[in-house]
Amino acid sequence: MIKGVNSAPTTASPSLKETSPKKASAKGALNLEKQQTEVSELTANPNSHITVLLEEAVQALDIKADGVYVDGTFGRGGHSRKILEQLGEKGRLIAFDRDLKAIESSKEITDPRFSMVHSHFAAMQAELNEMGISKVDGILLDLGISSPQIDDASRGFSFRYDAPLDMRMDQSSGQTAADFLANTTEQYLGEVIKNYGEERFAKQIARAIITERNDGRAITTTGQLAKVVAGAVTRFEPGQNPATRTFQALRIFVNQELEELSLTMPQCLALLAPQGRLAVISFHSLEDRIVKQFIRDQANRDDLPANFPVRAADLPQPKMQGVGKTIKPSVKEVKANPRSRSAVLRVAERTHVA
Repeated sequence: MIKGVNSAPTTASPSLKETSPKKASAKGALNLEKQQTEVSELTANPNSHITVLLEEAVQALDIKADGVYVDGTFGRGGHSRKILEQLGEKGRLIAFDRDLKAIESSKEITDPRFSMVHSHFAAMQAELNEMGISKVDGILLDLGISSPQIDDASRGFSFRYDAPLDMRMDQSSGQTAADFLANTTEQYLGEVIKNYGEERFAKQIARAIITERNDGRAITTTGQLAKVVAGAVTRFEPGQNPATRTFQALRIFVNQELEELSLTMPQCLALLAPQGRLAVISFHSLEDRIVKQFIRDQANRDDLPANFPVRAADLPQPKMQGVGKTIKPSVKEVKANPRSRSAVLRVAERTHVA
């Protein structure tokens, strides 16, 4: 959900584990206030950024010196720079990002082996085809939102600041979260908050938001939204702001993050050359579930009826195989970078099956 960090803990990272929420207590409120104070003090420099699972993700790609690689989410370029370090003179790296500030940051890389594309990664195959690239040796997807994005108050991703309710990763196109809230129905809003935020109080929150809007108080700032949600949620997990899951849901919806990922996974399969690697870093269960299921489906091609008379050699062969176990940040990394704690890296390799 949040990738990278300026070495600060944050209350904006929801835990998606099914735990029983408890009523807010005085002690819990004090702990939350303490955490928010620590965040305010430690996020003074939003330009500081630590790439999550840097070594592990790049190592998982098993870089070939003359290979062609794709960084589907450039961010601030941590993974891209590491990949370039391992490429030879004939190697090539194409990076994608829809965030305008990421595009600006990429201009710092003047390496001729590097190309930057302003686009969401769901357009990966089409963009690469235009470059004359039909096969690549590795693809890295670092999903979710980055620390520079959430720490920039003007982007409207965080309830820590009172700012315009934008939430678009690409601020040059699409509707803002405020636009969506101004036009949606209560039922649809409730479904969005429930499905993308896994929020058990989705109906109450949706009702409160629509009531606020219908009373002539359009919700246009993060502060307004956080206040309305807080009033609708009477029970929440200690140490977590009651608006966390709602903010997550709106961000995922506005940017169509899960739909984009679902469209991208088959493209990765088609683009990868035999023995090419796919490495995906997820930050919450909704993303990870899509990645896990896709890899599993491609690895298990035996969908014939039970006891169907066919020789083992004639069974459909897997197009992709998982590589190793899931990788999570080390204790050392989590201590240095608290926002990395929910990261999960899955790796798969393309087989020779067409």
